[in-house]
Amino acid sequence: RYGSGVRQFLSWCGVAFRILDNAVRLYTLGIIASQFLGVSLSTGIALGAGVVLVYTTTGGLWSVLVTDTIQCAVLMTVALTILPLSLNAVGGIGELYRAVPDHFSFFGGHRGTLYFLAAYYLIVFIKYNGSWSFVQRLASMPSERDAVKMGLLSSAIFFVFPLLAVLPAVAARVYLPDLPPEMHERSYIEMCTRLLPHGMLGLMVSAMLAASLSTLAAEFNVTSSVFTTDIYRRVLRKNAGERETLVVARLATLGVAALIAFGALFVSGLGGAFEANKLLMALFGVPIVIPSVFGILWKKPNTKGVYICIAAGVVSGMLLKMCGNGLSWEAGTLIQICVCFAGFFGGALFGTPKKEQEERNALFAQIDFSHKEQEMQEK
Repeated sequence: RYGSGVRQFLSWCGVAFRILDNAVRLYTLGIIASQFLGVSLSTGIALGAGVVLVYTTTGGLWSVLVTDTIQCAVLMTVALTILPLSLNAVGGIGELYRAVPDHFSFFGGHRGTLYFLAAYYLIVFIKYNGSWSFVQRLASMPSERDAVKMGLLSSAIFFVFPLLAVLPAVAARVYLPDLPPEMHERSYIEMCTRLLPHGMLGLMVSAMLAASLSTLAAEFNVTSSVFTTDIYRRVLRKNAGERETLVVARLATLGVAALIAFGALFVSGLGGAFEANKLLMALFGVPIVIPSVFGILWKKPNTKGVYICIAAGVVSGMLLKMCGNGLSWEAGTLIQICVCFAGFFGGALFGTPKKEQEERNALFAQIDFSHKEQEMQEK
């Protein structure tokens, strides 16, 4: 879309952001492992990274897809088991609704305001549409129609299942009122350990670990793939053979795992998983993802707009974080998003080289032709 220079720039930026983003996921896995296995957080992080590393490097994408399917079925089964037990322990859904604090209602508290929700779900929308692991799965489908079906199914599950899965953690506020603040991130786990029978608890532990491992495995795989394909084979070793590429891919996975594990050790210092994810996505995710996603929707933005978008977005995000003491997170996030889009479209004001215009027009013509051809085949 933008040429080889921007492709390399976005590849490096994307790899760096995926490492930061997945450090938060590994931190969450470390919490689960430390709680159930009785080890320290750092040991839980190391164990999680090691397990993911082994089956990702040996099995590749196939191992990730197969384990995804199995782990999803196990997790949904066990999660739907703890749900009625949690509701029964607090006297039912009606009693739970009456007993929880006001800020636990749908639009209560600071995080329940429409202003906050609009900013948060806007960056979630941008993040999901730019997720490399999602793109990898969509690109693996045999046709566009199949990709749409998979996207709709995933969206439905993402919409319904979290609503059911979060209720046991909400019930913990009533069932475990004396749970200290530093344990709030472990409220779901605490409910499981107190309400599930030992056999079911073991299955729940496996399911929760498997879910976290599955997400990380997908990210390890796609991040190392981008480094190997888009950076190593395109820049460092253009004539690399298949065997060399495989070795580099495995070494890249090892390096990615080590960096993610190191970053996970510092997540608690950023306020925990939710706050760290919110901060990293706003600071770095939005400026990096916007050119990748919206460059396919609109022809006008050019290469200059990509660089301005990322530079202005990251700088404005940092300035708002450091200097905007009286500014809320949601206000700063919306300002940063506006700055990103202004830079993205404003780059066209500085002119677009003729060669870039021709390549861009050819790409969009090819996309239109492929889409029409797909429609004809489906008819």
